[in-house]
Amino acid sequence: MIREQLGAALKTATEAHDQCTTGIVRLILAALKERDDQARREGHHEGLSDAEVIALLQAMIDQRCDSGRRYEEGGQLELAQSEAAEIEVIKRFLPAKLDDEASAKAIHQVITELGACKLKDAGRVMTELKSRYPNRMDFARARRMICRRLA
Repeated sequence: MIREQLGAALKTATEAHDQCTTGIVRLILAALKERDDQARREGHHEGLSDAEVIALLQAMIDQRCDSGRRYEEGGQLELAQSEAAEIEVIKRFLPAKLDDEASAKAIHQVITELGACKLKDAGRVMTELKSRYPNRMDFARARRMICRRLA
């Protein structure tokens, strides 16, 4: 699904002569191709899963955050703004983060399914949430919500 979004975005950005989006999407597709090839050499014939693609995109965002911070500290504001623009392009392809209400519903559902009733069950609940909602939930906030519920 993410791959189709990237392909469509590349076509749209190219037609609109949007150099920033075109460049970053091409960079993402090149990184995906490289990782797919590596995965196939390791015996994973289908290439990267969507979860692995999301992790790759998140790593690209983290790299740009670090670079942007260094550029700002060095007084290179144009480069920092360029990094911020690239981050916004990459974020378009990540799944939407759950808001507080949706997170609370997900937490309630997992707690109910696992039969969690004590604070010591928080770890099991977090593990299940991380497997169901990778990169879609603020897990620090979720942990606080879980602890309040189970305390």
